[in-house]
Amino acid sequence: MTQRLTTAQALVKFLESQYVLRDGKEQRFFAGCLGIFGHGNVAGVGQALEQTPSFPYYLARNEQAMVHTAAAFAKASNRLRTLVCTSSIGPGATNMVTGAALATVNRIPVLLLPGDIFAQRNAVPVLQQLESSLTQDTSVNDCFRPVARYWDRIYRPEQLISAMLETMRVLTSPAETGAAVVCLPQDVQAEAFDYPPEFLQKRLWNIPRQRCDKASLSKAADWILASEKPLIIAGGGVIYSEASDLLSSFASVSGIPVVETQAGKGSLCFDHPQALGAVGVTGAEGANVLAAEADLIIGIGTRYTDFTSASRTAFQNPNVRFVNINVTELDAHKNSALPLVGDALAILQELQIAVGGFKVGEEYRHKIASSKQAWDAEVDRIYSLHQGPPISQGEVIGTVNASAGQNGIVVCAAGSMPGDLHKLWRTRDPKGYHVEYGYSCMGYEIAGGLGVKMALPERDVYVMVGDGSYLMMAQEIATSIQENQKLNIVLVENHGFASIGGLSRACGNRGMGTEYRLRAPDGGLNGSIVPIDYVANAESLGARACKVRTRAELQDALDEMSRHPSTTVIVVETDRDERVPNYGCWWDVPIAETSESESVGAAYGQYAEARRREKSFL
Repeated sequence: MTQRLTTAQALVKFLESQYVLRDGKEQRFFAGCLGIFGHGNVAGVGQALEQTPSFPYYLARNEQAMVHTAAAFAKASNRLRTLVCTSSIGPGATNMVTGAALATVNRIPVLLLPGDIFAQRNAVPVLQQLESSLTQDTSVNDCFRPVARYWDRIYRPEQLISAMLETMRVLTSPAETGAAVVCLPQDVQAEAFDYPPEFLQKRLWNIPRQRCDKASLSKAADWILASEKPLIIAGGGVIYSEASDLLSSFASVSGIPVVETQAGKGSLCFDHPQALGAVGVTGAEGANVLAAEADLIIGIGTRYTDFTSASRTAFQNPNVRFVNINVTELDAHKNSALPLVGDALAILQELQIAVGGFKVGEEYRHKIASSKQAWDAEVDRIYSLHQGPPISQGEVIGTVNASAGQNGIVVCAAGSMPGDLHKLWRTRDPKGYHVEYGYSCMGYEIAGGLGVKMALPERDVYVMVGDGSYLMMAQEIATSIQENQKLNIVLVENHGFASIGGLSRACGNRGMGTEYRLRAPDGGLNGSIVPIDYVANAESLGARACKVRTRAELQDALDEMSRHPSTTVIVVETDRDERVPNYGCWWDVPIAETSESESVGAAYGQYAEARRREKSFL
């Protein structure tokens, strides 16, 4: 028997009835809805949410931030759960575009429901409508098209049925997932229709573990058996498929070393004998040396971004071959690899059997061990500089890492911090490290930390954020207070954009526009440091806050933070010039070919020379 509901009411009922199943474990896919109401959604989606208290609603403070929260929640849930985001039309909708891009780039499922203009066109233009002289069939929501994995606009209530089934197909697909955007004209949200019971009843979406072609698997096993210096690159797919334990045993038996991308960090516990840490531009020294010498790269769940491949200069062995295990065909074929398209856990199970008792040679095993020992010593050195004040960023990371312990999760996204964390953070389990680096979006940190805490409430979440990112998006501190979701925030104050300042100087420039300085009488931004009271700012949003100067003060503040029941912010000034070294990798950032500056000219010469090492792998 049909049920007469508004489009918005039917939508909320549908969302509440969607479940996923993987490995026999069933769970609800949508854990609730984040939103900010305006005239484009308050009377439609807002009304539907209000009459459905069983589907939780969370009031966010910024539309971009709430998408980050949803994406972080989904990532922390291994993409098996997510949150919905609803906004009004106009700026509320376009604020979500950046969050949609972040989710799609990182292959994270989020559902966005932006309000839209009137489908009936009886009131044109409505408030916040973008008009075109060429067509009436457009709105600002068309901006979502290039950054969404699925995009639709509901002009009639009955269209919701096919649109939402397609939306769920994409969101639950390990290969196709990303941001799904369903635009909801204001009048259609409130319009009623007789919806069939089949649309509203519980629906279970199976998340399969796809297995690869047997002939390709056999060939991959032959390549491994013939290799002398194989290397595994663990990407985010290892964690999403929950293959960490299997990878640990595979690496232990075979002796093959494992290095990690940003998304894959935590695939192995940092003290695993075969774990050599981060690889690429922000990688560890031993990991990068072995990558350069490897004759076989086994990429598991990695996209091979330019940071992982060091702009295609990381793998220098002229005979290197690639075996890529990836659920996404696009990534499986990268670097002219032998593609094993499918689920990381399923394929690794079969590959382990196929290679039997393969073990790397004794000389290679010794080199792996010595590389790991040397890197552990280097991390200890950076953790123990004992300088300042101001202290180094490496010391801050070491101190927080020790305080976080087995239960802590570090969250970060942009600036110099992700690179230093990638090198230095000693990750103890697959969920202990949450750094968004596919889009490297400033402002993600606090909003993302909130999503992680909502997904894993039993864990302690440590948000490490630079002052640049903090000033872009700190307001979700108030949301964390509202929802009683405690965040431990360590705000590193280096008076600007330290990462890009360093990059500017590396390119022969002088770091213009990368420090927070007052405008000087000569017109330049080279006056004194802009005075910003971050403690007062955090306290105004409801957090407990303090400022520390020394390592001992930081440790005391972290101890106190652990005892405080609500969100706490520790502000610590760091030495902008005391940087964690780069360990033998290069990143392609084009430098001006002609310049009046001698330093730029010198930098261009070095750049041109470095580019000769790039390999196309075509």
